[in-house]
Amino acid sequence: MLAVDVGRAYVRLALADLVGEIAARAEEPSRAESLDGLLDQLSRMVAGLTAGAGLAPGDVTVAVFGTPGIHDKETGALRLAPNLPGWERPGAVERLAVVTESPYVLENDVDLAAVGEGAYGLGEGVSHFVFVSIGTGIGMGVVIDGKLYRGSQGAAGEISYLPVGEGDPLVDLGRGMFESVASAGGVVAIAERLGLSTGTAKDVFEAARAGNEAALKAVAAEADHVAHALAGVIAVLDPELVVLGGGIGAQAGDLLIRPVSERLESLVALRPPRIEVSTLGPDAVLLGALAVGLATARDLVFERAVAGPAR
Repeated sequence: MLAVDVGRAYVRLALADLVGEIAARAEEPSRAESLDGLLDQLSRMVAGLTAGAGLAPGDVTVAVFGTPGIHDKETGALRLAPNLPGWERPGAVERLAVVTESPYVLENDVDLAAVGEGAYGLGEGVSHFVFVSIGTGIGMGVVIDGKLYRGSQGAAGEISYLPVGEGDPLVDLGRGMFESVASAGGVVAIAERLGLSTGTAKDVFEAARAGNEAALKAVAAEADHVAHALAGVIAVLDPELVVLGGGIGAQAGDLLIRPVSERLESLVALRPPRIEVSTLGPDAVLLGALAVGLATARDLVFERAVAGPAR
């Protein structure tokens, strides 16, 4: 089976057998600036990966693609994915058929990260937890009673649209209010308003570790925004565990977990859940895709065995 993590910055692929052992991997900077360019890139990478393993693309039992946004099954478009230009057009998702000759599944990338966390990470054996990805964008995967919860439109966990932050939520219609202040770009904007000249959110966090006063204030603002968003999540879902991932969640956990946890003490009704940084790193989406793909591939193989050879 094939697992594919389609991101704005990188594309990651993994080829695995039905036991879950990864046989080959590939990673490249993403050509996400256009739909056609990204599809060409995926097709080339899949062909190269399968050929290197001695397979043809059609030999893959199932492919699982993880992307930002929500698959609108009525139109075949990918909604709420501004970092993937062109995918919002009707029929865009169906064009993934050119990438592989195998059956394929499309899932939200953060949902897959939550599945990966439940199968291989901190969520293993935890019935109720959320995976919160904070980076270029913000999203959340929800696991209830050990199962991924998608909601009626597949949009459960789109916490980027929580009304948490500052300013007018209508200023940037392409991003949610929480995402506009708490994503990587939001952290940089806050730091710059505080007088810190910086290029990336990573620079802000490194400056905070070095004791820069403006950077420390920016981190405090980030922790406050995250705590208020999580307070809403906790009030509705009451998770046992919150796993932080994404570029900010994973890399700045040492700066965020303590102040977020302390702030939550006064924001939630009962004891706040544990907050931990994902141990899966950038592989969270791929591992979730493998977990979904393994279950799907085994079902397909069983169905084929029951059906017998084609006549």
